[in-house]
Amino acid sequence: MSTNIRHTLLISCCWLAGVFSHAQEERDVNKVVRSMYDEALVDGHAYKNLETLCKQIGHRLSGSLAAERAVQWGYSLLRSYGFDTVYLQPVVVPKWVRGKEEVLHITVGDKKTQLRVKALGGSVGTNGKLEAPLLIVNGLYELEKLSEEEVKGKVVLFNEPMNARFINTGHAYGSCMGQRTSGASKAAEKGAVAVLVRSMTLKLDDEPHTGSLRYQDETKKIPAAAISTKASTEIAEWARNASTPLLVELEMNCRDEGEVPSFNVIAEIRGSKYPDKIIAFGGHLDSWDVGEGAHDDGAGIVHAIEVLRIFKALDIKPQHTMRCILFMNEENGNRGGIKYAKEALLKGEEHILAVESDRGGFAPQGFSVDATDEQLEKIKSFEPLLSEYELFFFRKGYGGVDINPLKDGKVALVGLVPNSQRYFDFHHAETDVFENVHKRELELGGAAMAGFIYLYDLMEVNQLPPSILPLKE
Repeated sequence: MSTNIRHTLLISCCWLAGVFSHAQEERDVNKVVRSMYDEALVDGHAYKNLETLCKQIGHRLSGSLAAERAVQWGYSLLRSYGFDTVYLQPVVVPKWVRGKEEVLHITVGDKKTQLRVKALGGSVGTNGKLEAPLLIVNGLYELEKLSEEEVKGKVVLFNEPMNARFINTGHAYGSCMGQRTSGASKAAEKGAVAVLVRSMTLKLDDEPHTGSLRYQDETKKIPAAAISTKASTEIAEWARNASTPLLVELEMNCRDEGEVPSFNVIAEIRGSKYPDKIIAFGGHLDSWDVGEGAHDDGAGIVHAIEVLRIFKALDIKPQHTMRCILFMNEENGNRGGIKYAKEALLKGEEHILAVESDRGGFAPQGFSVDATDEQLEKIKSFEPLLSEYELFFFRKGYGGVDINPLKDGKVALVGLVPNSQRYFDFHHAETDVFENVHKRELELGGAAMAGFIYLYDLMEVNQLPPSILPLKE
């Protein structure tokens, strides 16, 4: 055999070896993602962990004894998995207490009706029974049109519904949320004595949905409470047919008890090549003091824990440090997210990705990306593989409240996007309980996060094959 022929054969063999190696590399990536889904769906811990959090601890408002127990639960659970590091990060949080159950009566003529009501988080109490005529407005824009004389001495009912035209219910929520967050101060500026707010849900039911409000420093603080969509609709109908103003009797005993110490709970698997570069992911450990905080955000908590557990269970060695964070105080202050970002900055830590799950435990559809156009295009390259798992949503959007303080123009902030249609049925309500979370949908969310984070980890070190072929069943 001539030297030229041997040389040609050698080049061909090397080329073929490269092709086969590249194909195998692609197939291995697929197999790892497939194994992550298998682990989550067959041997997953998410559903059981959520049941323990919901049933043994329950709702866990920042500053409460239940929140302290949730911190202890998270710390103990993370340590039990044998991760490289588990620790507590101190954070000071507000302590607001609801007090005894609120009471609301509406009088129409000579008929008095009691309705369910929940104080908004952070509201002041009524200091005994508050009695005043009712004024109904369809949101902040209608209030702005009224004179001080028309509002003074009244209880204002903000009756703007979530906009049903929005397909994404998160957008519908955002369209009218201002009446809850700033309605009390806006009404107080015109002399109102209290406000009632239509619950932020598209469902017509008897459940009041609480949530936070924000008082303006220069404005008098007046009591604020949520009523159900059904009650709000009925009251508006009563007012249309009444010959005299409706009268409100409201009693709330909520109070602010200052600040108390708490913690973010953090666990890590150290990166094999770039331990000083961090991929962070989490949810918020606190919830409102109603229901069990199952969807908001127990689901996000167990999703994040499941990601780290899957890496450990499958002995996947990440290139970068994987950090799971159970944030405290997202609901009424975001102190945990702010403290985490501040500490990261002080330590000079480099985050390359932060992922949050805080949209419920429903079937995942993809990811909302707050990042550069270049980062978004790289993330979109995951779709050929992840579409096999019914993940098709890879668009610009919001990452999450807890991770947003990390935003610096460099780190990609990503939010897990589940189907949104039923999330606000349970959001901030007594119905946000373990029984209203679907086991398989919850498990799919943890698997989706794990697969996404695994691909991003490889992409950042150029180990992700340029073309990923989906695995056949």
